Amino acid sequence: MELIFEKSKKGRKALQLPPLDVPLQDSLIPEEYLRSDLNLPEVSEFDIIRHYTSLSRRTFGVDNGFYPLGSCTMKYNPKINEDMARLEGFANLHPQTPSEYAQGALQLMYELEQYLIEITGMDAFTLQPAAGSHGELLGIMIIKKFFEMKEEKRSIILVPDSAHGTNPASVTQCGFDSVEVKSNDQGEINLEDLKSKITPEVAGIMITNPNTPGLFERDIQTICQLMHDNGSLVYMDGANLNAIVGITKPGDFGIDILHSNLHKTFSTPHGGGGPGSGPVGVKAHLAELLPVPKIIKEGSIYALKHESPHSIGRMRAFYGNFGILVRAYTYIRSLGKTGIPAIGENAVLNANYLLAKLKNDYHLPFQRTCMHEFVLNDKDLANGVITTDVAKRLLDFGMYAPTIYFPLIVPGAIMIEPTETESKETLDEFADTMLTIKKEAEVNPELVKGAPHTTPVSRLNEVLAARKPVLIYEENNEQSHPDNPTKTETS
Repeated sequence: MELIFEKSKKGRKALQLPPLDVPLQDSLIPEEYLRSDLNLPEVSEFDIIRHYTSLSRRTFGVDNGFYPLGSCTMKYNPKINEDMARLEGFANLHPQTPSEYAQGALQLMYELEQYLIEITGMDAFTLQPAAGSHGELLGIMIIKKFFEMKEEKRSIILVPDSAHGTNPASVTQCGFDSVEVKSNDQGEINLEDLKSKITPEVAGIMITNPNTPGLFERDIQTICQLMHDNGSLVYMDGANLNAIVGITKPGDFGIDILHSNLHKTFSTPHGGGGPGSGPVGVKAHLAELLPVPKIIKEGSIYALKHESPHSIGRMRAFYGNFGILVRAYTYIRSLGKTGIPAIGENAVLNANYLLAKLKNDYHLPFQRTCMHEFVLNDKDLANGVITTDVAKRLLDFGMYAPTIYFPLIVPGAIMIEPTETESKETLDEFADTMLTIKKEAEVNPELVKGAPHTTPVSRLNEVLAARKPVLIYEENNEQSHPDNPTKTETS
């Protein structure tokens, strides 16, 4: 496929403006910021439409194929959510609109907070965080503020070795030291290792439940009690809430702080499809620390309260990714009290169905019933075929690859999450494809090792492309580059 620059023809335009009918003014842009050498493509409107439509057809998404990306919950997003987000009163609402003229938006956000409180068992919520990692950061900021108010110097946050990588990053960002807690042979937190690391310097623990291997932490209440006995707080990474939503409540485990990824559990566009949202819930003893402004209801009037003396402050401009909040609200209202539990029930059912179909042919590190996802690995594959090869070969069958090489506690991990929205037929097709690839590894390993064969570009040098991307187009560029053989693909 040609680059947009290769379609360029000198003097060709996509737009012609009428003559200027107002006096011409000198540019308001400082001279040093003006450039005449931008080398922008000169193309017609027709060329632009064809080019970007072609690119869009090469993009893989959950709307056009199976997307079993473990830990990411890439499920179908009902289009009614999009219709509601496009309502003129929501889509065209200016973020600085006075509260008295934004009652509908404030009511929606207030009610969404109440739904999240009911679903999770927490006592108060903020919708401000723009993503799960942003919610994690807020959670650790709350822990830091909590101990500052108590005038206790605590410097350590415990983080399981199976945690998402953003967990220790948030810890470091807030000035704490991250101390790793080991997993046991069942894929759960090792209680003995945890006990050995609980000291007076420990401010809290970041725990994911269900955890990243897709397993429920059966000792969750014991873990919370151990931490609370030490005066420490328990933060729960809610990335995997999809497995337990409507079935059990994190607030009942003993969790003090929780974030929820609306773009995962509550069906809003994910990744390239739109911004995220990572609301944070807390128990009552931490509610005063939540960021401002807070959404309040006084009689029948909704308002933003900016004064809160013990708040950690504002997390971002205005108030959250509002369009995502509208979508999540719509999803919750559409499903209601009977539909919400079906999310978790069917997510767990689908994952265990796939697990049962694959565990005799692929190595299963943890011999347990899984939750919404499960982890296999490449231990039993023949002829040196590895996890990367399986992932690339799946692309030839029109399926997106699962998450690979995560969690780090499982060598060669293949992390599969089918979600609750996939049909039995799709799951059967995926399982059959995985079994086909395993057979190919035995009889024709080079076919698998050379995959993908049907995609616009074949397998790239991923390390080189990440470290030395060629991002500037040069006229008469050659098909290869001495320092980077992926030049054409990354330009």
